[in-house]
Amino acid sequence: MELSALDELAARPGIAELLRALGTGTSRFVGGAVRDRLLGLDVQDVDLATTLTPYEVMRRCGAADIKTVPTGIEHGTVTAVIHRQPVEITTLRADVSTDGRRATVAFTDDWQSDAERRDFTINALYWDPAERRLIDYFDGQRDLTDGRVRFIGEPLRRIAEDHLRILRFFRFQARFGGVEPDSRSLAACIARANDLMALSRERIADELLKLLAIPDPAATVELMVRHSILRPVVPEIAADRCDRLAALIRAETVAGISPDALRRLAALLPSDPVVAERVAARLKLSNKARKRLAVASTPELNGSAQALAYWIGREGAEDRLLLSGQAEDAAALSHFVPHKLPVGGGDLIRRGLVPGPAVARTLQTIERRWVAEGFPGKERLAQLVGEALEAAAEQG
Repeated sequence: MELSALDELAARPGIAELLRALGTGTSRFVGGAVRDRLLGLDVQDVDLATTLTPYEVMRRCGAADIKTVPTGIEHGTVTAVIHRQPVEITTLRADVSTDGRRATVAFTDDWQSDAERRDFTINALYWDPAERRLIDYFDGQRDLTDGRVRFIGEPLRRIAEDHLRILRFFRFQARFGGVEPDSRSLAACIARANDLMALSRERIADELLKLLAIPDPAATVELMVRHSILRPVVPEIAADRCDRLAALIRAETVAGISPDALRRLAALLPSDPVVAERVAARLKLSNKARKRLAVASTPELNGSAQALAYWIGREGAEDRLLLSGQAEDAAALSHFVPHKLPVGGGDLIRRGLVPGPAVARTLQTIERRWVAEGFPGKERLAQLVGEALEAAAEQG
């Protein structure tokens, strides 16, 4: 990828206007946007680093009628809204103190000091749109080309500044790394894995799910499990589950179903909804996510794929089928429209069934047989209703 491809960043709608408002030479593109353009990837989020203070950023943007939001002003971040798209603008910073969870920062006008506080070399790349040049203090472009994820400076120090960088290392390794991880970075992560226990469970869950959402993180997850990286926070993940994750990823590919982080987490956990609930609660997942993880971790597969989808929903059925290696059955559900039993309690009462508990029991009998037989039409359904009413009458 030629460096001219980075000009696309400044050519985005409204960006040239924003750069003019901030002033020539004050701001550079940084981080993921630069990294991904160098790889020829689509860029979702655009970040700018600037020598301006956050209040000066807001003043200059305001003078140009550009809306800004002080999303993290205490840490130097202001978000400009350009064509309904956010652009984060962060003042150059240097760490004053850190405790592994949060940092106290001071603003600076030194670009290299700002780069030195970042995590990996491939994330400390800057593009100066005025001079049309790449600024690379730590050989990050070569690391990007070589598929090497490497901490800036001393890995243990970077981890001590923010323990989440352990998980970030593996996420970036899964996305950008080559076959062999950087040995010094890996050794530091292994040595400090217990530091993850000091982090909030929400941060751990967010980073873990981002990792699992990568197209194929199986080799990286296996590396993490082999070196007990996750044991301090999710000890339920055992080494023998890594093969199950790899099989699930293959099944998703065969079925043409998009990767899903929660489904992949279920693959790594025992097939036990109680365990899944416990892990979900510890990671403070949403109620919806907790329920889905528990459903996916239930091993039963009774009846057809469509019957399963009827009882637990299409998403839950796809999860269970893919986790069981039934990719073709899961794929077939993409066109499945959930049926609705065309018989209600009122219909049974009109046919002579006495109102009460018997109505619900009889309706459930009809529904179970109707689903088990593949949702037959009116004629067969009428027979099922008649048979169920006769059985109910015999039972009194």
